[in-house]
Amino acid sequence: MRKVSGVLALLCAAMLAGCGGGEGGGAGDSITVGFSQVGAESEWRTANTRSVKEALAPPEFNLRFSDAQQKQENQIKALRSFIAQGVDVIAFSPVVETGWDTVLQEAKAAGIPVVLTDRAVKVSDESLYATFIGSDFVEEGRRAARWVIEDSEGKPGPIRIVELQGTVGSAPANDRMRGFKEVIGEDDRFVIVRSQSGDFTRAKGKEVMEAFLKAEGGNIDVLFAHNDDMAIGAIQAIEEAGLKPGTDIRIVSIDGVRGAFEAMKAGKLNATVECNPLLGPQLAQLIRDVHAGREVPRRVVVEEGVFTQDQAEAELPNRKY
Repeated sequence: MRKVSGVLALLCAAMLAGCGGGEGGGAGDSITVGFSQVGAESEWRTANTRSVKEALAPPEFNLRFSDAQQKQENQIKALRSFIAQGVDVIAFSPVVETGWDTVLQEAKAAGIPVVLTDRAVKVSDESLYATFIGSDFVEEGRRAARWVIEDSEGKPGPIRIVELQGTVGSAPANDRMRGFKEVIGEDDRFVIVRSQSGDFTRAKGKEVMEAFLKAEGGNIDVLFAHNDDMAIGAIQAIEEAGLKPGTDIRIVSIDGVRGAFEAMKAGKLNATVECNPLLGPQLAQLIRDVHAGREVPRRVVVEEGVFTQDQAEAELPNRKY
């Protein structure tokens, strides 16, 4: 009887080892990942969260997910909680670029590698994170500006532009603005007459666009929005002001979500620069490699394109977000 009990005990132990406890990094264990998301401020972010959760699923991963609700202090608390729990890897999409040195030094001291997703950080020591996967936000701004220049071919200046910025201090807002101004500044026909944050949300985009229209009247030629959600909010404000979006005011935005393609199909948005949120599978592979101690690139850039009204109807069924 004792022999039978011993065999059963060994079999149970083997089965448990194979399932993995989710707490450590031993052979056969799941990889415990602490992930802090910016929030749920847009269609893009919702799709990004879904992609991450699907890719970091059991049994291979044990995901501990935190929504920062667009507040840096919430992310710092979440990261410290992950460190206290002894997760294997931390991944996060930072609300803003600066203010991370202390908490990332704490993660490094605890021996927990950090992977940045979607947004970069500015730190004094770049060894505080292992790798960064995301879009080239500066290039997205450049692409938006190139579209504006091409769309304005043959038109005399001044061409008056208003800009809906993303969250103040965030990497996409800083970089998209920089890339746009870098290219648009090469042509003296263009002047940015108003620039203000719409916090990446539809409601704020509508509110700020209403203020732009009140200040400038109908004297706006182009709207550049740092994301599609703000552009969609702005379209509502333009229509309520008795103007025709996409015609009276030409509009380019960034992200490439389904809502943007629907707006282009309706003739209300002229172009969107793609920013792919479906980073989950690539993030999962980076986490596997980092956890295993394999060398990874410092920067992984996602491939993206630019879409215009004439492509919207054909492309809309293919959009996964």
